[in-house]
Amino acid sequence: MSLPIYLIGARGCGKTTVGLALSQALAYAFSDTDYFLQQTTQQTVAEIVAAEGWEGFRRRETQALMAVTAPSTVIATGGGMVLAEENRRFMREHGRVVYLKADPEVLASRLEAYPEEDQRPTLTGRPIADEMVEVLAQRDRLYQQAAHHVINAMQTPEQVVQTLLQTLSLARAS
Repeated sequence: MSLPIYLIGARGCGKTTVGLALSQALAYAFSDTDYFLQQTTQQTVAEIVAAEGWEGFRRRETQALMAVTAPSTVIATGGGMVLAEENRRFMREHGRVVYLKADPEVLASRLEAYPEEDQRPTLTGRPIADEMVEVLAQRDRLYQQAAHHVINAMQTPEQVVQTLLQTLSLARAS
């Protein structure tokens, strides 16, 4: 059995899309912490945040991370997973952490093209392009700190998966 692979990055970077494709390419299981949370609570992220606040949601997010961690699994994490030092340390110690990095403009255009308001409450209440600049300014250092590998996520999902397969096989060889 191989270590789990955690995909981290801002929302819109492709964690779920790339994660599904990568899990198929590696014949791994796939898990998404936000989806796991929604299934186990029967609530959307927005509903959890409304009922418990961001602090309650973040607590549940940590529990979800630990619950879905298993060998030979690709795990797409919520964009804010890296905010808790406990989560960054847990991922680094239990698997390979990959930061899918993209510019805020790219993330904003993706989120505008595929809006999921019921799932993804705004963090700042500002337009998505402004929010992505602000969120990345706050979190990029945390993503970098948590990651074993940083991958350019501004390519097609297929290209990102190919880059990841090469990077991960080189990492295993060394």
